[in-house]
Amino acid sequence: MSNEKIYKMEFSKIYPLLVNKAERKGRTRAEVDEVITWLTGYTAEQIASLSGSGICYGEFFRDAPAKNPDRVKITGTVCGVRVEKIEDEFLREVRYLDKLVDELAKDKSMDKILRK
Repeated sequence: MSNEKIYKMEFSKIYPLLVNKAERKGRTRAEVDEVITWLTGYTAEQIASLSGSGICYGEFFRDAPAKNPDRVKITGTVCGVRVEKIEDEFLREVRYLDKLVDELAKDKSMDKILRK
């Protein structure tokens, strides 16, 4: 899938997929919101509002109020690609979120997921 297609996908379509992935493994929506908040600076209320809006994934990341500087500590692979080696900034942000939700689904502690 091209970056442009990912950029234009609606956050309202992706967010439930992230939540479902976590919930299938016994985690909660609140925990998904917590990792999104840590990564982007959006509040849980803003995430809820954006998940019901027509905002595209690209705008969601571009307009993030406070990208966490510790997000660069996120390493590993998502879909066979090392996140720290992704050159495209937008795609790297997307993969950071994917990696955090993967770690949540793998039952890692929140302290480890949030790089504390």
